[in-house]
Amino acid sequence: MKKSIYTKEYEHFTGQLKKARLEAGYTQVDVAKKLKKSQSNISKEESGQVRLDVIQLKEYARLYKRDISFFIMN
Repeated sequence: MKKSIYTKEYEHFTGQLKKARLEAGYTQVDVAKKLKKSQSNISKEESGQVRLDVIQLKEYARLYKRDISFFIMN
C-alpha cells in the first residue's frame, strides 16, 4: 500500500495550501508569524514533508478565508 503522503490527493492538497497562501497575498514568513511557527515548518508543510492534522488545516483555512473543501480533491 502506498503511503498517503505520496498520493495524487496529497500532492493536490499541498498545492492548494500554497495556492491559498499566494492568493491571500502572504509569504511563508507572514504565515509563520501569524501561526506562531517557523518559516521552515511552513515550507515543509507546503512541500508535503510534514503532515498536517485537521486542526492545523482549520487554522490555515481560517487564515486564508477558505472553506476546508478548497483543499480537498473531489
